[in-house]
Amino acid sequence: MWYLLIAVAVLIVAGLAFYAGQLLWKVKAQNEAVAAEKQKKQKYLTDSISHIAKAMKEKQCEYSEGVLRIWVLLDHYNASQAEPKNYPELYPGFAKLYDVVKDMPTHEARKKLSKKDIFKMDTQRWEAEKEYEQQIDTDLEVLMKEFP
Repeated sequence: MWYLLIAVAVLIVAGLAFYAGQLLWKVKAQNEAVAAEKQKKQKYLTDSISHIAKAMKEKQCEYSEGVLRIWVLLDHYNASQAEPKNYPELYPGFAKLYDVVKDMPTHEARKKLSKKDIFKMDTQRWEAEKEYEQQIDTDLEVLMKEFP
């Protein structure tokens, strides 16, 4: 009789141990998938920042457009870092130009404006690009070292 109870208890413990092992394996697989997805996102962000910075450096992309795109990518990149960086301090030229152009309408919203308003915004943007050009060039050098 005791042997039967011990055998049932061993079977129950073995079943629970097997079930716990399966759950641990699933958690491990899930953690690996999350880590792989995070790594893939980091690579995408790094590559995108690098490509846009190179285009800006080679004057294939206007500073304002490049800054808008890179700043958003940097926000996403920084949010996923263990120790976030102070990008306005690291890239002051980018930060200043971004503050000027961030609220300017684009695409369809821009098309709805009058030509006078568009010219006024473009003039403001061009002046800001010219004012911060040297600092943005410096920032690009630093950025391209951080995101090769």
